[in-house]
Amino acid sequence: MSENTGLITGPDGIERCFWHGNLPDYLHYHDHEWGRPMANDTRLFEKICLEGFQSGLSWLTILRKRENFREAFAGFEVDRVARFTDEDVERLLGNAGIIRHRGKIVSTINNAKRARELADEAGSLAAWFWKFEPGPEERPAVVDLAHLKANPTTAVSVRISKELKKRGWSFVGPTTVYAFMQAMGLVNDHLEGCACRAGVETERKRFKRPR
Repeated sequence: MSENTGLITGPDGIERCFWHGNLPDYLHYHDHEWGRPMANDTRLFEKICLEGFQSGLSWLTILRKRENFREAFAGFEVDRVARFTDEDVERLLGNAGIIRHRGKIVSTINNAKRARELADEAGSLAAWFWKFEPGPEERPAVVDLAHLKANPTTAVSVRISKELKKRGWSFVGPTTVYAFMQAMGLVNDHLEGCACRAGVETERKRFKRPR
């Protein structure tokens, strides 16, 4: 990795953000998913739940268990997860394919119930989250390594976190929320010089924001 740019050259000779380390599955996630605008409620719920599970761990650990999480949590379909019972909690605690953290499992079920309420209020989860999209004045002029290192949270992620907590969500601190914002494309934090940055920006310009 270049100490100045935060870019890494891939096996294909292309420069990208450093954090995937050229691991094939992680690189694929970087190229095809991270930062690309998302408006599907099920996938948004999945992303914010998995970011909560990631707290204290590496995202690669979660990514490699994602299919296990999907199977365990009914594909992260909000209505189905909201109906999980104490028996489901015990079932999940016995599932070695996921992160067996009682607090995070219980939180996911609680958050499904809160997500249903939020979608009913706003029309969809997507509509609610996208209303927080930062304006140009809230974004750095240049997205470089210094920006990423200095900003694990932002004013917007703090606002979203506070709003979610007020509505009864848990495991949605500002750092977790900012990682979610990056993953769902609410911001484009691909570094300047990354081969994916321009394409993601084009997608964001074409993306129809849910209302």
